[in-house]
Amino acid sequence: MTLKKINPPKPVKFCVLTALLVAVYLIIAIPFKVMSVIPGFTDIRPVMLLKPVFGIFFGIPGCLAFAVGNLIGDIMSGSLRWSSAAGFIANFLGPFVFYLFYMKIFKKPFYLRTIKDIIRQLAVIIISAVIEAVIISPAVKLLYPEIDMLLLFVTILLNGTVFPFMLGIPLMILMQEELGFKPVL
Repeated sequence: MTLKKINPPKPVKFCVLTALLVAVYLIIAIPFKVMSVIPGFTDIRPVMLLKPVFGIFFGIPGCLAFAVGNLIGDIMSGSLRWSSAAGFIANFLGPFVFYLFYMKIFKKPFYLRTIKDIIRQLAVIIISAVIEAVIISPAVKLLYPEIDMLLLFVTILLNGTVFPFMLGIPLMILMQEELGFKPVL
């Protein structure tokens, strides 16, 4: 008698992967919630290093986990506001930009082995950060006019570029080259 390997259905795998990625997000995000730039609205966010990782290596479950993780982080830190809806959308689209660019636009395998690859990655990082800032900043300004929109925009832009570039790229190189992770693309 042989035992068959039981493969869980795809929706189960999707949900389990998303839940695990949310947990990873929260483990990194929650300790830094105390480093506020605009209390209740934005803070220093090293967790942004996961944005390209989640989009490129985990696809849609990674994008959803990034958005859900941010929402749970808002709830846990007491900063859940109406503008969190814009944050949810922006934090889904941030990793989705990486998924989309590498799957539909570049149409070549994902590597970070050359300067050209890293410059391409930097361009996608900047595009992703601008999209997030353009979604979140006006929503916050509309709902909370007393908030300094320029400071918010710049903080979102810096969080969305510095951490993915300085920490995300080395992590992706490690994951792909040393740990054998394959991009979902």
